[in-house]
Amino acid sequence: MAEGEVVLRNLLSPGCRFSAESILLSEARARSSGDLLAALPADLPVYVAPQVVMDAIVGFHIHRGVLAVAFRGERPTADEVLAGLPQRALVLGLVGLANHDNVGAAFRNAAAFGAGAVLLDQTSCDPLYRKALRVSVGAPLLLPHGWSDNADEMVRSLESAGFSVVALSPQGTRPLETCAWPERTALLVGAEGPGLPASLLARVGTVRITMAGGFDSLNVATAAGIALHAVRTGQAARAGD
Repeated sequence: MAEGEVVLRNLLSPGCRFSAESILLSEARARSSGDLLAALPADLPVYVAPQVVMDAIVGFHIHRGVLAVAFRGERPTADEVLAGLPQRALVLGLVGLANHDNVGAAFRNAAAFGAGAVLLDQTSCDPLYRKALRVSVGAPLLLPHGWSDNADEMVRSLESAGFSVVALSPQGTRPLETCAWPERTALLVGAEGPGLPASLLARVGTVRITMAGGFDSLNVATAAGIALHAVRTGQAARAGD
């Protein structure tokens, strides 16, 4: 379910692997979206309703006035997504992220900092859920993402694909700014509070973000964004870009 004009434009873009089934617009948005409507496929149904009717259909005041339904298709596996990445790639792995806002923001950061894919375990929430998709401004529509049954399976898939796997944790052994990043790097982040499982932290390399004294907590999506930027910058410097 795509909400808002920016998300809808991503849904309709050539790089999106999903196809729209129908669009619902408020009267006001229909009047101001002439260029968008003109570019739509002729066979794509577009419904227009007064704001009060649209609110009744959706169940809340959808002030953006734009809603679209798309076909989900099959969920790709982590292995399927990793097989399509180039030799130099950055992957973000989400483990246990059950908050839709955090998942959406993590996808937005991953897209902004050039990650090639996002992987999720089965305890993470669906990035195609309406709220996660809205927070992400449609990033999951464009950014490849795949699923693993659990964190251990995710790590096995990444290692089999030649990735250096690094876990982000306040208790990480290395400061983020001191790390060198291989051309195939995967960053794993866990839910706020519990973080990543101790067994996983013991299995892979760990890094931490240096913070001011007396404070050791960041929102998980913010932390992921900082780390993604550091890895992307480090990979580019290493490659001489």
